[in-house]
Amino acid sequence: MARHVFPCPLRWADMDAYGHVNNVAFLRYLEEARIDLMFRLGSQEGGATFSGGSVVARHEIDYLRPLVHRHTPVAIETWVSDITAASMTLRYEVRDGERVYARASTVVVPYNLAEERPRRITAEEKAFLERYRDDGTVVA
Repeated sequence: MARHVFPCPLRWADMDAYGHVNNVAFLRYLEEARIDLMFRLGSQEGGATFSGGSVVARHEIDYLRPLVHRHTPVAIETWVSDITAASMTLRYEVRDGERVYARASTVVVPYNLAEERPRRITAEEKAFLERYRDDGTVVA
C-alpha cells in the first residue's frame, strides 16, 4: 500500500574513524523512523496505537554502500512486510533518491509493560499496520 518516508538528519558524531556513518548509527536511524511510524503516525491515525509498549526481537541490516556526513537528511522508507498475531516485521531502505545505502528489517513484538510480557496486536493496531503493508518489491 504505502511506504512511510522519514527524513533523517545525519550528525557529525555519527561518523567513524574512516569518515563513514558508523554501523551503530544506522540502528539509531532505523529506530527514529520506526518510532515516527508507530508512535507519531500511529497516534495521529489510530488513537492509542502501540502506547502499551513494544520491544525489538530482531534486526537485520545489509550495508550496500558507505554513507558520509552531509547537511541534508537521508530518506528512510519504512513499510510493514509481515503481521502475525503477536509480531510485525518492518522493512527499511536508507536512501537518497536512486542511491540505496542500506536495506534492513526489524521484528517488533507488542509488549505489556505493566505485566512484563508480550501481548497480541490489537485490531486497531493491525488496521494501522495494514495501511503501511507493502509487498516489499525493491525499488532499484
